[in-house]
Amino acid sequence: MRPESNPQPPPSSPRGEQALRRLELDGLIERDGAVFRTTRRWQGAMARAALQLYRAEEQSADLRIPIVCALLELCGEDQPPALIADLTEAMLPIEAGELDPRRGR
Repeated sequence: MRPESNPQPPPSSPRGEQALRRLELDGLIERDGAVFRTTRRWQGAMARAALQLYRAEEQSADLRIPIVCALLELCGEDQPPALIADLTEAMLPIEAGELDPRRGR
């Protein structure tokens, strides 16, 4: 993998750093050199979220929607909205990088 094909800016705030740490501790992302990669656990949750949204005929191309669905499944729906928002913001560039067809594996 070439890190330059998946540029992930460093977290811009302490909350962003905390969100990345939480995602890593929860087993949803892991470091691969200078970048984060999603884990199989996360990929499974995203697949279930995509299926749920497909069945609901959700037409949005906004990647944050399945990310939120996957986070709610894995973290629980009783989590504070601010936490889910922070985790979503941290996960968005990682997930977008995973979906980039230009990225080397």
